[in-house]
Amino acid sequence: MTGTSEQQATPPPAEERLTPQELRTLFLFESLTGDQLEVLAEHGRVERWAGGTEVFREGDPATCFFVLLSGAVALSKRIHGDEVEIVRTEQRGAYAGITQAYLVDRAEHDEQVYPNTMHAVTDVELFQLPADLFAGTIRKWFPMAMHLLEGLFLSMRNNQTIIGERERLIALGSLSAGLTHELNNPAAAAVRATAVLRERVAGMRHKLAMIADGRLDGTRLHDLVELQDAAVKRIAAAAPLSAMATSDAEDVLGDWLDDHHVVGGWDLAPILVAGGIDAPWLERIAGAVGEDNLESAVRWLTYTIDTELLMGEIDDAVTRISTLVGAAKQYSQLDRAPHQTVNVHDLLDATLVMLQAKIPARIRTVKDYDRTLPPIPAYAAELNQVWTNLIDNAVGAMGGTGTLTLRTERDHDRLVVEVHDTGSGIAPEIRPRIFEPFFTTKPVGEGTGLGLDISYRIVVNKHHGDIRVESTPGDTSFRVVLPLAPDGP
Repeated sequence: MTGTSEQQATPPPAEERLTPQELRTLFLFESLTGDQLEVLAEHGRVERWAGGTEVFREGDPATCFFVLLSGAVALSKRIHGDEVEIVRTEQRGAYAGITQAYLVDRAEHDEQVYPNTMHAVTDVELFQLPADLFAGTIRKWFPMAMHLLEGLFLSMRNNQTIIGERERLIALGSLSAGLTHELNNPAAAAVRATAVLRERVAGMRHKLAMIADGRLDGTRLHDLVELQDAAVKRIAAAAPLSAMATSDAEDVLGDWLDDHHVVGGWDLAPILVAGGIDAPWLERIAGAVGEDNLESAVRWLTYTIDTELLMGEIDDAVTRISTLVGAAKQYSQLDRAPHQTVNVHDLLDATLVMLQAKIPARIRTVKDYDRTLPPIPAYAAELNQVWTNLIDNAVGAMGGTGTLTLRTERDHDRLVVEVHDTGSGIAPEIRPRIFEPFFTTKPVGEGTGLGLDISYRIVVNKHHGDIRVESTPGDTSFRVVLPLAPDGP
């Protein structure tokens, strides 16, 4: 067995076996039978490691079980991007490595990895067993104990899975409620506009019949149709007016219509102003059709303008619905492979759309994207869950007012996503615990304490990335680091 340390390129040269009698002096093996000790003595090896080297590294494929014979070792673990020592010992017989290999059938599960890193503090001797042999012999020699341990292990894992699924379902329910609300507004607008449009089209037919019943010659009717086309073009080019300018324009048009004996001019003026029509343009209509047919012509053109405006409302509403449906598909990734190459900006935008109903109006959203970043290989739906948790927490921390900033950038061979908020910050005494399962600062019933734990496992365990937090009052930043390549760091 060779180490994984970059400090040691070749395995230790000295390799020897322990006798069954020597193995029995270790508390871990003292109760084994002679035959069992023979098996371990035959397949186990003694290796020596110089102080300062790594025996194995967290996240590497776990192939061995180690028992300390002499010297001192330390176990460390990555926590929020930092290497933190969790235990140091020189107790003879202390063990580490693939200690859980016997609890699962390795053929049916993902490859086991070392859960931490072992450093040789001093020169050490370690008794080493291959993981497969260790798992097989333990299951064979202690079947009842293994059934009990495996039941406990699977029960804990299933409970954690169920709780995690519940967390996702709660988030999905909240997002679905917001999405339903967002879809209802444009859908209702489209239905309302369609009903009014039907009335306007009927009015257009009626007024056109009155105009074209023989009272207008062909030339004047042709001029009126040209004015209709010009009115439609004016709608598209009409510049938006302020509330004050709109009110003034409506007063001017209302007075003009009253002066020309057009009944209900106050009702027609807002529609004409919305279509970019002014008094000089109405004079052209009067010149084209004459005073006798002016009211019918004005109403016909008003119906035309209103129809165009209503069709614009319907188009906006349907586009909004289509955008929401597209964002929902992008967010859920239901029609796509779990692992794919994705544009992280598309995922962030889709998450923002899904969360729009939960973001108060007084929270300003700023997107500072580096659009030159390439797509990355990722589990898109699970990354969306990370963005959901981070954005939701950021919004909650700001208490209804502040600035939410999403920033992306490149850091050598990694992509970085930062979620900033201007909330009160995370107290230093609780910051080390925020990624712990079930730890939450939210009131009872509002949080399960699994959002950041799930996010950490998705980023670190599944994408081989990192997630860190920096916080001061008024500026809290969660920084998610993802490799740009499938075999990245």
